Amino acid sequence: MNAPAKTSLIHRSVLVLNQTYEPLHICDVKRAIVLLIEQKASMVKTVDHQVLHTVTDTFPVPTIIRIHKYIRLNNWYAVLNKANIFRRDHHTCQYCGARDVPLTIDHIVPKVLGGKDTWDNLVTACIRCNNKKGDNRLEETNISLKSEPKRPHKIHTLQRFAGAPLQEWRPYLFLD
Repeated sequence: MNAPAKTSLIHRSVLVLNQTYEPLHICDVKRAIVLLIEQKASMVKTVDHQVLHTVTDTFPVPTIIRIHKYIRLNNWYAVLNKANIFRRDHHTCQYCGARDVPLTIDHIVPKVLGGKDTWDNLVTACIRCNNKKGDNRLEETNISLKSEPKRPHKIHTLQRFAGAPLQEWRPYLFLD
């Protein structure tokens, strides 16, 4: 049996902070080093004793960088897509709480009844509950939601994307 592939040094995740130390996004080491070389960012934290060698230079491997110019973000919310709905709902059926079953996305107010593709109308559901609910409104069934769906803030999305973030990321992701 093959051992899991190790992430190469150049593809490791780097937390990118705004000028104000707010988390912006996560990139890889290669992109972070380009930003550092172009003097668009500065190093905040490095991976201890690890460096990347080029023909002429040696670079410490960044784990957190900070952009020099403030980036104003008008839309500080997560993008509505299937992966983010699964993340928001913790890969759990929002009707019965099942986790280790095939999941799908369900419209609380079905499309045939005018339901839209919005954060507050889409939830993760197991196939059994989705079929049981069918094209009915929740009030017409004996099914109820485990939690009220809402649009997640980008910070929450970054926290979940980071999974088990590096210890040094925790203060910047508001996890400490």
